[in-house]
Amino acid sequence: MGVEVECCETGFWIHIMVIMFLVVFAGMMSGLTLGLMSLSLVDLEVLAKSGTPQDQRYAEKILPVVKNQHLLLCTLLICNAAAMEALPIFLDALVTSWGAILISVTLILLFGEIIPQSVCTRYGLAIGATAAPLVRILVWICSPVAYPISKLLDYLLGHGQLTLFRRAELKMLVNLHGNEAGKGGELTHDETTIIAGALELSEKTAGDAMTPIYETFAIDINAKLDRDLMNIIQEKGHSRIPVYYEQHQNIIGLILAKNLLTIHPEDEVPVKSVSIRRIPRVPDSMPLYDILNEFQKGHSHMAVVIRQSNKVVEQNGAKSPYENADKDVRLDMDGEKHPPEKSLKTKRSLHKWKSFPNSGNNSFKSPSRGKKWTKEMYSHILQIDGKPLPKVPEEEEAVGIITMEDVIEELLQEEIFDETDHHYEDS
Repeated sequence: MGVEVECCETGFWIHIMVIMFLVVFAGMMSGLTLGLMSLSLVDLEVLAKSGTPQDQRYAEKILPVVKNQHLLLCTLLICNAAAMEALPIFLDALVTSWGAILISVTLILLFGEIIPQSVCTRYGLAIGATAAPLVRILVWICSPVAYPISKLLDYLLGHGQLTLFRRAELKMLVNLHGNEAGKGGELTHDETTIIAGALELSEKTAGDAMTPIYETFAIDINAKLDRDLMNIIQEKGHSRIPVYYEQHQNIIGLILAKNLLTIHPEDEVPVKSVSIRRIPRVPDSMPLYDILNEFQKGHSHMAVVIRQSNKVVEQNGAKSPYENADKDVRLDMDGEKHPPEKSLKTKRSLHKWKSFPNSGNNSFKSPSRGKKWTKEMYSHILQIDGKPLPKVPEEEEAVGIITMEDVIEELLQEEIFDETDHHYEDS
């Protein structure tokens, strides 16, 4: 085809204006395709709720537009393709065929692809919010063609889902936002460490955070609180002291160190005469989140970690540890098992510690400490007058002690040293 429109006539300037419009329109569609489609729904949700006031306004305008991603993609691509295909037609009326092809390729490549996509990549949020009304109109105009194609894509590829990060990805994302990464992040080392510890806590169990039983300081219930024992307790500096019966592994309760303030060493008061609180027993496979939730209830900040003996494991065969724990760890504060046929109301009244393998993301909301809690506060005192002392069942063995401090250390991923620890460290 040859030149059909002569220079400087009215038709010539009309063709020039149409060509300029098509180049700008194609560039806008190309830039919006990259800018809007690169904004995930998660990013927009975050900006809409916690971004700057300006970003919140932009995100609120864009969210309805990008909600149906396949329909938006089809609309932008159809408009872009229509503009690029129409451009050579109008150029062909002004220049020769080979000139129309050369000019259209140059204009589309430079002004319709490179520049718009570069700008929209950097300022996609602001440009997308500004062009949102126009995009809505284009979606309505192109819907006869774009809507069926988008439905086909939804059927073949699935609807657009929120792209959420896994724990490992969140941890790496937090590390990249730390100021130590050198990428301009504002998070300090302590902040990134604590966040990473919270993400890893769901994968850790009581066996990972406990203090082994052979490293635990405990006192015999038949011992006497004479000066030597009181000096040892003072040197250890523990606020809670486990109490065992007959053997070190048979932890039956604990003593609060503050309850020993009124005891005179010269009186040599027996340990059994002091208020001994019951100590919960938890399986070594119990998630730390569940243990932290139980510690928050205020019944005890220390627990005995138990593990099934080898005989029980062999009898259970190929059952998973969680299945065994869920079956055997229906324990009361005194360590006694209760039959599963008891009513739900009775179970709740026993203050059991039960393993929930899939409940690592339970809420940290503390329970209400009302009158009921005050009445039951003294029910956790071990009654030993005329009653046999509890023992660890034969099918179980005590392997360690876990405290609130142990769980917090796993959360902080740092050791917590008190005054006594620093004293020993300096010496």
